[in-house]
Amino acid sequence: MDFLKRIDIKRLPSHVAIIMDGNGRWARKQGHDRAFGHHKGVDAVRTVAEAAAEIGIRFLTLYTFSTENWNRPQEEVDALMHLFVETIEKEIPTLNKNDIRLNAIGNIDGLPALNRAKLLSTMEKTGNNRKMVLTLALNYSGRWEIVEAIKKMINDGSSGKIDPETLDSNTVSKYMNTAQIPDPELLIRTSGEQRISNFLLWQIAYSELYFSPKLWPDFGKQDFYKAILEYQKRERRFGLTREQLKFGEQDEDV
Repeated sequence: MDFLKRIDIKRLPSHVAIIMDGNGRWARKQGHDRAFGHHKGVDAVRTVAEAAAEIGIRFLTLYTFSTENWNRPQEEVDALMHLFVETIEKEIPTLNKNDIRLNAIGNIDGLPALNRAKLLSTMEKTGNNRKMVLTLALNYSGRWEIVEAIKKMINDGSSGKIDPETLDSNTVSKYMNTAQIPDPELLIRTSGEQRISNFLLWQIAYSELYFSPKLWPDFGKQDFYKAILEYQKRERRFGLTREQLKFGEQDEDV
């Protein structure tokens, strides 16, 4: 089935976030080690990023490496770091061809020096692209991000830059790594797992959640389009009733 033909291009989510899960399980099913699955996962990243850009998604955020991933076997961590260095510059032509700007969130300073240098170089070389922003969440966790935001707000409160009495959710959002990015309307997770895994905890308060049984290396364009189509079937009420949405009314009891 061609899900692309059924998508209403005028009702796309502006920001889609993806938890790319299942590389290791996919590799084991093929009789290979986990590193092989991560290599194939890169192909899926390229495919989905191109699909998103082609239909007009403005922001795509991928959970690439969490702070918890450092606890994986050292062999796998080393393979992931090597794959990152090997891949990032090779993708510059693809990013530029599709007018995609690379961005990153997370504790970038905590990455190995070579990985950090390659990342910053690629971000600079794609900095003028405007069609879509591809954000990699690297050495990232939602709780880490919130703690860092709290630290910054405390410092700014102590120095008089902000008044704690006026703090609201909009203020907090400005201290997040994603301050320049709208919150995701759609969060996709592959591999059949149905949990958030410490990803964008603040930002997904009103995101639609979509769980695909596909392992990440098998997740292709049609799977991405299917997720978008499912999103368009959802009724996004933000605590309001259907009647309020229909008549444009407000109700304090939300």
